[in-house]
Amino acid sequence: MPLSEKVNEFMLTVQSSLNDNTFVKLSLGNYKGKEENLKNIYVKRIAIKGEEKLSFTYRYKTRDIVKNYPFGEGIQKIHDFLKQEFYVATLFTTAFDLSFDNLHNKKFILRKNAPTILTVPSADHDRSKNRLISANEKPYLTELKITDETGKVLPNSQDKYKQINHYIEILSTLIKEIPARETVKVVDMGSGKGYLTFALYDYLTNVLKLKSEVTGVEFRPELVDLCNNIAKNTGFNSLDFQKGTIGNYDSSNTNILIALHACDTATDDAIYKGITAQADLIVVAPCCHKQIRRQMEAGKASNELDFLTKYGIFLERQAEMVTDGIRALILEYFGYKTKVFQFISDAHTPKNVMIVGIKSQGIHLKDEQILQKIKDSKAYFGIEYHHLEKMMGIL
Repeated sequence: MPLSEKVNEFMLTVQSSLNDNTFVKLSLGNYKGKEENLKNIYVKRIAIKGEEKLSFTYRYKTRDIVKNYPFGEGIQKIHDFLKQEFYVATLFTTAFDLSFDNLHNKKFILRKNAPTILTVPSADHDRSKNRLISANEKPYLTELKITDETGKVLPNSQDKYKQINHYIEILSTLIKEIPARETVKVVDMGSGKGYLTFALYDYLTNVLKLKSEVTGVEFRPELVDLCNNIAKNTGFNSLDFQKGTIGNYDSSNTNILIALHACDTATDDAIYKGITAQADLIVVAPCCHKQIRRQMEAGKASNELDFLTKYGIFLERQAEMVTDGIRALILEYFGYKTKVFQFISDAHTPKNVMIVGIKSQGIHLKDEQILQKIKDSKAYFGIEYHHLEKMMGIL
């Protein structure tokens, strides 16, 4: 039987499963086309605003791309793929599984098996998700151009909205580990346009029902004015934004200190402010680790890793790890339990490292073994000093 006849037979079964609502999903594999790094396509049935579509997930080596098509167009695409580019397909229905194999030697097999999945999954693509920061009735999200006046997330702000909720999910867990305070005082260093600052205030005040005072510190006056106006317009009376720098800000009595994207030694400035304020929680996501890298380049230490550090890209990565590793050690020296993990700070940027310090009475303060470990690490990598240890007076 020619290929076209086998493909048509397979596609008639796909169409029938869609018509009688037994369709579960479909996969295409063994790709022989010309598109680089494309491996598979996975197809499912979805409903968007009441209109049913076929959702195609194009699986590449390092990424996925999702495209949604009307039934007719989607079925035609599957048909064309099987005739030209994909040599294997499997249709999953609640009645049976049907596999298609193109064996290269003009032999084509259709094989029917018992069903793998017995229930049809929900096609509701618009179902609500359990977000800590909901989009409904949040005027500040509207003024920040995240949602429209009805509370619907704008198409070009979907990633930002996900980022906000990811950030609050992380902080919600960390906040549970610090002591309860009559008033929680938060400082967000380098608050920018305030997306995350507003969301944290909203979460503390309206979700956790805590009395909180939140301050965003930002160097650009136009952003300070913008955020203060939005805070005033939306009734966030204990949220304010101040023009200034991390180094100049008085962080006394701060309970939670946050600094995301503080460049190079500005992250050290923020950690210093948090430690000296004896903050309960310090959260930083560093970037641009230049201070230590310059010293490693100048020091040219000879050790077991010098075969790596002679390459610029490896030296950069090593400098990042050494810089942040010493920061974590200094936090531990001053009585903080530390955590280091990946944090996607923006959907369009690479994953960053987030360093968290939680003040703990159970940690031995000023352990000399930690200072020795810092000293040994600096000697090993040819480093004269770390900016944070200099600020803290432990050099």
